[in-house]
Amino acid sequence: MTQHFDLAIIGSGSGNSLVTPDFDDKRVAIIEGGTFGGTCLNVGCIPTKMFVYAADIARDVREAGRYGVDATLEGVRWTDVRDRVFGRIDPISDGGRRYRVDGPYTTAYLGHARFTGDRMLTVALGDGREESLTADQVVVAAGAHPVVPDVVTESGVPFHTSDTVMRIDELPERLAIIGGGFIAAEMAHVFASFGVHVTVLARSSVLLRHLDTEIAQRFTDLAREQWDVRTGTNVVRVEPGTGGAGVRLHLDSTAVVDADLLLVATGRQPNTADLGADAAGLRLLDDGRIEVDDHGRTSAPGVWALGDVSAPYQLKHVANAEARTIAHNLAHPDDLRRLPLEHVPSGVFSHPQIATVGLTEQECVEQGRAHVTYVQAFGDTAYGWAMEDTTSVCKLIADPTTGLLLGAHLMGPQATSLIQPLVQGMAFGTSVHDLARGQYWIHPALAEVVENALLGLKVDGPV
Repeated sequence: MTQHFDLAIIGSGSGNSLVTPDFDDKRVAIIEGGTFGGTCLNVGCIPTKMFVYAADIARDVREAGRYGVDATLEGVRWTDVRDRVFGRIDPISDGGRRYRVDGPYTTAYLGHARFTGDRMLTVALGDGREESLTADQVVVAAGAHPVVPDVVTESGVPFHTSDTVMRIDELPERLAIIGGGFIAAEMAHVFASFGVHVTVLARSSVLLRHLDTEIAQRFTDLAREQWDVRTGTNVVRVEPGTGGAGVRLHLDSTAVVDADLLLVATGRQPNTADLGADAAGLRLLDDGRIEVDDHGRTSAPGVWALGDVSAPYQLKHVANAEARTIAHNLAHPDDLRRLPLEHVPSGVFSHPQIATVGLTEQECVEQGRAHVTYVQAFGDTAYGWAMEDTTSVCKLIADPTTGLLLGAHLMGPQATSLIQPLVQGMAFGTSVHDLARGQYWIHPALAEVVENALLGLKVDGPV
């Protein structure tokens, strides 16, 4: 028998928050074919940053001597680090699943959902059964999955992605990472800090190539001091290592890399391939994302989409913001709000840490946009002296006429926190002058890096 609902939600990450009090008297279905709670909770933002925090501590111990502190890192108890992380996360995921299965207001379907028609869904359950349902409104919040190149899958060699590598039982001696993006950068930092020899293999000439060119080059230079970084290279063949253990990677430069464990970090792709998009009338973009309008509506009436499955940013804070907007739009069809996709910041929790928002310098050049830049070194501030910092920077980009910030790019300790006043300034249209001089900056806190960078920008008006 086909069940009918007022609202059906595909995905239990940010989509889970759509069940607001507006639906207390409605029938709501939540469908989840993977681990309850979505990417961020289980295999993304939260566990990775818990590992990063432990990695930061390990690195701080190793580098304590530069401050006159004698300290030795005796070792890293990998299983204890791992179990601390998932000992907290797994119960949250399990609790969320139980609440949706047994709690009020919702009916949970634990299986893979596929459209079979206009707001018609079939859910393949784990026991081989299928259930069908229809809904007045459907929200697709199905997330994304790791992309694995054919050269790896066709080799038959065991490998890991960010979905699995954090649960391994022991640290390898040698780790090879294919990819040069933020997942590669964060995982390289974690494993190298724990004593693993890390080799990063990237096709582009720099790591984190989506960043401002200057910041990407600075980061790549520092990464080479920590890891074996091979840029501008492709993996052309993958085979088992000597004696069948580990992995051997053949590069297009004829070089060979041997490792005990392979991590593939070549991006993530929206979960739309087996969604039944054609049956639902959903239009997909060239990169596989579901096309949505400014309010989150898809091309199919009554069907909405949010998060990694449709958004231009694969970021949890974007998915959460979109969920808040669509929750409102579902309940208030005559008062639709626009998806908040302006001034979106992002962070890379590697070593060094990076945070960015707005336009890069090269984007300003490509757009023919008038701009000025200023780069402030952390080491030229009092707190930077305390840290003996010689590599961290805050790069700001502004419109010279209006005095408004166009972009901010920080690389160094606590970059993801230091950028917040700049995000706020951009979001509320605060001029560089007002942002710098309209408030106190605690001396000698690290935030003076941001203050000094603002003061260094040559824009019209007082500074």
